[in-house]
Amino acid sequence: MTSQTILAVGAGGQFAGLVVAALSQRDARVRGLVRNTEQGDEARRLGAAEVIIGDLRDARSIDAALVGVDAVFYIAPAFLPEEAEIGKQFVQAVRRSRVRRIVFSSVIHPVLSELPNHAAKAPVEAAILDSGLEYTLLHPTLYFQNYAAAWPKIITTGVLAEPWSSETRFSRVDYRDVADVAAIALLEDRLLHGTFELCAEGELNRHEVAALIAEVIGRDVRADRLDPNTLGRDAEALRPMFAHYDHHGLVGSSVALQGILGRAPRTLRAYFEELARKSALESSQRGAPPMQAVP
Repeated sequence: MTSQTILAVGAGGQFAGLVVAALSQRDARVRGLVRNTEQGDEARRLGAAEVIIGDLRDARSIDAALVGVDAVFYIAPAFLPEEAEIGKQFVQAVRRSRVRRIVFSSVIHPVLSELPNHAAKAPVEAAILDSGLEYTLLHPTLYFQNYAAAWPKIITTGVLAEPWSSETRFSRVDYRDVADVAAIALLEDRLLHGTFELCAEGELNRHEVAALIAEVIGRDVRADRLDPNTLGRDAEALRPMFAHYDHHGLVGSSVALQGILGRAPRTLRAYFEELARKSALESSQRGAPPMQAVP
């Protein structure tokens, strides 16, 4: 095990948790910063050697979490209010500590200032670039894992619906591959001071994704556009993103990801096959018949 201690922010979360697992597989010592004991339990299950309960808005808890740490993995919670300011304050805390390296999971194309979830990342990146720290900036595109929550509904209704055009094209990535890159950046020097666009191969629109799911599950699946007005107040902050996606997707190259990993990135088909196997296993355990799509 490395003598370094790596702090993983959000270590019990869906995505930072994958980084904890990737680091643990490499025998790294991980300290997880989590918001509650439940997340702490999950972080330990994933391989964290210790956990600290804290809040990104609380400077004292951040300072305490950074004591004795050599490197930091930082990813902001999705659509965090005041994300840019909180991120800049976190970078300042890292500078005050004796931490030497930060790896930031940002977003593809943070220059898209009309998208709040993109624009909030750019000031954090600027703070890192000005910090004097060793750094690696990761620019992952849309995650395969975003399909997981909707999967049961997709295979029971036979509809893949999202609140933007079915025609725009997106690159996507399995966050497990991003986590592997983050672990390399934290433990090795070959990615130092680099900014890396992270995408798997392919630029699919929703019709093509629906066709891919249909091939995997052996039943028809059609693409549809969900009306954003049906999503309630929770979707209000997302409207600029939906409006952008109606006309422009997010596409990038897979070259960097493949080069860093030394292998082909995971594919969306393989991810859907995993979801299908998991659904079949869960149905079998419940003694239920396999889910059938509605014609």
